[in-house]
Amino acid sequence: MAGRNLVGLEVDALDLGAVFRALADEHRRSVMTELAADRSDSERGCNSFDLPISKQTQTHHFRVLREAGLIDEIDYGNRKGIRLRRADIEKRFPGLLTLLGSESPGGTAPR
Repeated sequence: MAGRNLVGLEVDALDLGAVFRALADEHRRSVMTELAADRSDSERGCNSFDLPISKQTQTHHFRVLREAGLIDEIDYGNRKGIRLRRADIEKRFPGLLTLLGSESPGGTAPR
């Protein structure tokens, strides 16, 4: 079943401030860290992340990530899939995903 792709911003419109605001939340940063670690960049279901928050709050967090241009969402009607915009992020903010990948599971960068 084909879904409707809820595409984020054009690569040149990605704003560093919006990206930093999106990544300031530990749950959104956790999602981005998981996505960055998966080099296959396959589509993931929104419920495939182990987030200790309600479904409504998860929806909000995925919307913030999409509006910042970090992910694309695919709407299948009764569920949504998400996909990391790796190429666009690397083009606009080289090294950002590597930095996220170096973050420890506890939410802080190694010293």
